[in-house]
Amino acid sequence: MVIGATGNVGRHVLSQLQAVGADGVRALVRPDEAAEADLPAGVEVAVGDLKDGPGLEAALTGVETVFLVWPMLTTEGAREVLEAIARHARHVVYLSSIGVGGRPEERHDPIFTLHAGMEALVAEFGPSHTVLRADTIASNTLGWADQIRTTGTVRGPLMPATAVVDPRDIAAVAARVLTGDAHRGATHRLTGPEVIGPPEQVRAIGAAVGRELRFEEVPVERARERMLADGRPPVLVDALLGAAEIRAASTLVTSTVADITGEPARTFQRWAEDHRDSFR
Repeated sequence: MVIGATGNVGRHVLSQLQAVGADGVRALVRPDEAAEADLPAGVEVAVGDLKDGPGLEAALTGVETVFLVWPMLTTEGAREVLEAIARHARHVVYLSSIGVGGRPEERHDPIFTLHAGMEALVAEFGPSHTVLRADTIASNTLGWADQIRTTGTVRGPLMPATAVVDPRDIAAVAARVLTGDAHRGATHRLTGPEVIGPPEQVRAIGAAVGRELRFEEVPVERARERMLADGRPPVLVDALLGAAEIRAASTLVTSTVADITGEPARTFQRWAEDHRDSFR
């Protein structure tokens, strides 16, 4: 079962599981998403919510392996979810962040802290498990789509450069980990093939859509004011902007995607080209 099945990674996990011949693929879909969930044909849909204990238990019936994306900004309720998973499944694959266990000053990063807490709970309360620590996910740039379409300029804090990873590559790794026993107990770090910062990402999207785009750095406090004015929850704003204040540029590039899938990790340019219509 895929938890987070309608997200930017989860929907690709469903497709990749089918591609490797997995049987009985199930997607957990929230009641408010069920009517509009566009999932691959043949996927079984279980309507439920992580906050609904009885509904989650019903959805987990007969499930042997679980792919878990934790959608909340705190670990509240995670213990109960993992206990429910452990009562049914024999293996859980958790999508975490590559920043877990990084530089000491980054341990105060809200997102890294969340994932570190979740990893600890997965190890304590979950069944056999594998952790996938992903670098910045390429689909995060979809949040720029409205600015790109309307102004041609992306305005925001200058996040550090990282080896941005394609969600399809995360999914390809997840599918192989979910359908075999070789990676049980492992923690894998997943990156793209090159380090690339926001200005270069914006230029790559511009090349894909055939427009000259630019990135304009905005001080963190100005960005915070704008995001709060847009109605985003303060806890989410603090988590997103905390990274800009704490994180440093990364030079880490791993070969994990190729090692596990046999295919090289996709470049950000490839992702932008394949998703150009989202920015037009």
